[in-house]
Amino acid sequence: MSGGEVAGLIVAVFWAILVCFLAYVLIKLGQVLQETTRLVSNITERTVPLLSEVTTTVTTTNAQLERVDAITARVQDITGNVSSLTAIFTATLGGPLVRTAAFTYGVRRALARRKRHDVEKRVRAQIRAEKHARKA
Repeated sequence: MSGGEVAGLIVAVFWAILVCFLAYVLIKLGQVLQETTRLVSNITERTVPLLSEVTTTVTTTNAQLERVDAITARVQDITGNVSSLTAIFTATLGGPLVRTAAFTYGVRRALARRKRHDVEKRVRAQIRAEKHARKA
């Protein structure tokens, strides 16, 4: 065997090892791709029903939100009506009520002064009577 034949034999063995290694890598890569395909299929099978449920939930939630919006609008209308009613009540009865309260206060004060004046008058009369009694 000559040097060229030995070199050719070494290159042939190297290429054979390289081809075997590449074949092994390709087989493993094929298995990885099969597992990935199965995983994606499983995820798809599980995700589609979940997406349907999410769609149903979102639809139901939107319907409920529309109802809440309607209720909120009604509450806002009621609040405005109560505010108007309060303003009307205050305007209608507030002035006369204040005047009545002031009149009542004035009457009570006048009666209290009159009562005090009557008491003072009786005390003065009693003091005068005692003075006249001492002098006599």
